[in-house]
Amino acid sequence: MSDTGPTHRMIDGVAVLTLRQADRPVVVLDWALLKAIDAAMDKVEAEANLKGFVLASDSRVFVAGADLKEIVGLDEKKLDEYLAFGQRVYGRIAKLPVPSVAALNGAALGGGLEIAMHCDDLIAAQPVGTPEKPAKPYLVGLVEAGLNICPGWGGTNMLPARMDPARAIEMTALGKPITVFDATEAGLIAELAPANELIDRAVARVKAMRPRGTGRPHCVSDDNVKALVKQGLQDVLPKLPSVDAAQTVARCVQCGIEQGWQAALDMERQELNRLRYTPQGKASIEAFFAKTAKA
Repeated sequence: MSDTGPTHRMIDGVAVLTLRQADRPVVVLDWALLKAIDAAMDKVEAEANLKGFVLASDSRVFVAGADLKEIVGLDEKKLDEYLAFGQRVYGRIAKLPVPSVAALNGAALGGGLEIAMHCDDLIAAQPVGTPEKPAKPYLVGLVEAGLNICPGWGGTNMLPARMDPARAIEMTALGKPITVFDATEAGLIAELAPANELIDRAVARVKAMRPRGTGRPHCVSDDNVKALVKQGLQDVLPKLPSVDAAQTVARCVQCGIEQGWQAALDMERQELNRLRYTPQGKASIEAFFAKTAKA
C-alpha cells in the first residue's frame, strides 16, 4: 500500500475517513487496504472529544468490492483469516461510541456496501446529468451470489434489517444490485445530496444523530426487525432458486435470526470458503476473470 492510502480529517468534531488507493483506478478492498483502514481507525478512536464519524471515498465509485483475485489466491486457512480480519476492522466502525454515516459518492458493491452498512446511516450523491444526457444512476448491492459465492462481511444479515426483508434477501440471493434511486426509495439510502455537498450533509446528519450503543451494525437479530425478517424469509424462500449460493444466503439469514450476529458472521466465512471451491463457484469466477480481461 502506498503512502496515499486512507486519510482522516476532523470537521467540527466529526472524523471523516476517506478511502484512497493510489495504485488502482477505483477503491477495491484487499488485505493491504483493510490493514490501512485498521490503522486509520486507531487514529479516529484516539481523537479527543469525537462527536461523530463519516466514511467516504475519493475514487469515482465508493468501493467496487473486494479483490476477487486476492480471494481466490488464498488457501482455506488464509481466506478465513482475511475474512475474519475484515469483519474485525469493519466492526470497529459499528463499535464507535459516536454516530456514523457512510457518504456514498458512487457505486457500493459487495464488500463496499458491507463496510458502508457498518455505519448507522447511509447517504449518497445525486447522480449528475444534463438535458442532453440524463443522469445514469450507479448501483448499490451485494453481488457475490451472482458469482456463486456469498457475502463474507455481514451483508446477508445487514441488508434485510435496512429495507424490505424479503426484497433484500432475494437481491442478495440472486446477487442483483439496484440503482441508487431504488435504494433510496427502499430506505437503504437515507438521503440523496448534491455531490459537492455530500460530505457537509453527512457531517450535519451525524451531528444530529444519537449513537446506537449496541456495538454492532443494524442486523436481523435486532429486536425491532427480527420478526419482520423472519416473516420475509418465509415469504421469499419458495421463490429462491435451488442453487447453492442462493440457499446459502437464506441459511445465513436464518442463522442470524436464531443465533445472532456473530454466529452469522462465522457462517458467512465458512460458506464463502466452501462456495469458492464448488464447480459453480469456480466456473463463475473464471468467467468473471475472462470477461474482465477482455474489457
